[in-house]
Amino acid sequence: MIDIRQLDPMRRPLDEASHAPGWLYSSPEVYRLEVEQLFMRSWLFVGREEELPGAGDYLTLRIAGEPVVVARTPEGTLNAFYNMCVHRGVEVAQGCGNAHSFKCPYHGWIYDLSGRLSGAAYMKDSKGFERDRERMTPLRLDTWGGCIFVTFAADAPPLAEFVGGWEKDFAFLRPDNCRLGNRIDLDLACNWKFVPENLMDFYHVGVLHANTFGAKFRWEDEQVHLKPGGGISIFYSAGPPTPGAQPLLGKMPWLEDRPISFACTGFLSPNCSLFGRIDCVRMFAAWPDGPGRSRTTIYHLFPEEFFGRPGFREKLEVYRAYQLQVLEEDRSMLESMQIAMASPAYRPGRMSTLEKPLHHYLNGYVDRLFGGNGAEVGEREARMTRRTAGGVAP
Repeated sequence: MIDIRQLDPMRRPLDEASHAPGWLYSSPEVYRLEVEQLFMRSWLFVGREEELPGAGDYLTLRIAGEPVVVARTPEGTLNAFYNMCVHRGVEVAQGCGNAHSFKCPYHGWIYDLSGRLSGAAYMKDSKGFERDRERMTPLRLDTWGGCIFVTFAADAPPLAEFVGGWEKDFAFLRPDNCRLGNRIDLDLACNWKFVPENLMDFYHVGVLHANTFGAKFRWEDEQVHLKPGGGISIFYSAGPPTPGAQPLLGKMPWLEDRPISFACTGFLSPNCSLFGRIDCVRMFAAWPDGPGRSRTTIYHLFPEEFFGRPGFREKLEVYRAYQLQVLEEDRSMLESMQIAMASPAYRPGRMSTLEKPLHHYLNGYVDRLFGGNGAEVGEREARMTRRTAGGVAP
């Protein structure tokens, strides 16, 4: 049973706060609320436009158990809809690839690339059935910086409004001028929230990652910018994501005036993280698969002009292998923490003042999930909006 009073220690000012109780990461009831309040009501980053370059290209995924397909029509339009036959609900597309249409493998109903029913055998004698009026339920889709976002919510604000803070803080990274180099899909035996928490937890970097990227990592408290809704923008110092902390392909052309140590990160609720480096942009999406399991997809983006450089594919493999090495370091900790979350012996420890981003994220998350005191939440977000008006100077 959820007792939100147990969240009070986490809601205190950072220097007085403790971590969240274990049930926030292990309770089926909390998971149900997260699906309803966060994933069904937000814009969600689901892929890159260059993953679907041609007519008929499609990809599928499951978002908190809901099957979704994204496809490009012959006219070049991207569409998203529930991957669910309107007859018996069977998924009509699997994996990713290219198709002229989608055919349900159960009874053979056929759909075009916008989700409209185009063929339904043996239905002519079914009174009142109008094939042309049937279609798989569409979802809203829009793009930012070459990234595809979808939402289940008909009343969600426009994507441009949703990503407005990121546009101010990170548009200079020009993700729209980048292409997907590496994509990594990782299954984790831990709650999905541990992924964004870990990505903004600079406290652990010098310990867990001491032998990978930790030695090149530096930041100051004033470089951490808190945003409404639990979002963050941080500008700091870190080497490129390679074994020698060197940009194997050079600097991104639009960052030539930056030092090799340039680094930034941002978080967009509920589950999207961005990392900018001198040579690349990385996007992380954390997907829930129940209270104790999750999937993370990492999109490793490089400038278009890098793709024609000598040895590009071999160097991509170096980036990929290094990313996997760091991910495995993190995996061991995240899955170990998850074990504790369901244990009656677990008692949340005090937060360090180095956990400022994580403290802010959790409070924004709790505001959205449980509401909290409306006046208090509104005033806190108003203060942040005033403080960060105009975005962060990159």
